[in-house]
Amino acid sequence: MLYKFKSQAAAEVIMLQPDAETLLKIIGKSPGAQGIVTVDQIPGAVGALRQAIAASRQVPKADDGDDEKADDGVSLERRAAPFIDLLERSAAAGKDVVWGV
Repeated sequence: MLYKFKSQAAAEVIMLQPDAETLLKIIGKSPGAQGIVTVDQIPGAVGALRQAIAASRQVPKADDGDDEKADDGVSLERRAAPFIDLLERSAAAGKDVVWGV
């Protein structure tokens, strides 16, 4: 399943389900077919994402030599960047961010 995050202030951000659900959990939203991040909720959401990114930088990467279990090497910061940009542009324009509608 794909998540399409939309706002009247910027282009859509499309993510695969596991990545989108990780970001939604970080910002305190329940993953699901539909949802909204209101203008009032955006500053807290961006703060939570930035805090999670900072925390992820502090975790050393394990190198156990098992390539099958290794992640794809894409950091949380890179995965979250388009979503954070959408949130910030939306806040500046006074627009909510929605998905599934």
